Amino acid sequence: MAPAPADRTYSDSHEWHKLDGDTLTLGLTQFAVDQLTDVTYAELKPAGTKVATGGAVGEVESVKTTSDIYSAAAGEIVEVNMAVVDDPSILNSDPYGKGWLVKIKVSDKSGLAKLMDAAAYSKQYS
Repeated sequence: MAPAPADRTYSDSHEWHKLDGDTLTLGLTQFAVDQLTDVTYAELKPAGTKVATGGAVGEVESVKTTSDIYSAAAGEIVEVNMAVVDDPSILNSDPYGKGWLVKIKVSDKSGLAKLMDAAAYSKQYS
């Protein structure tokens, strides 16, 4: 399993969050992808959608299950990775790079303080 990159934070529900200024990029961790096995479908809420702290930004389906994707910060979705919607297998091969899911213009980042750093996440989920 690829190590969790140190430049982002991680939730217990296996999303990674990378904050750059007031823009949050969100994706699924390698652990989540490994547990799902082959991701076969991704549905993401469109740009312009308001997201509450802990709110869903979409869902992914695999041969095993359907999983919601949650944001630890509130804001508005400003960009959706349509490449993943068109080809969900990108998540299987590059969840920390090309497999990002949405970008959110953050209005409340207080929920991010509850997330784990890469070391804590890797220790708990490796």
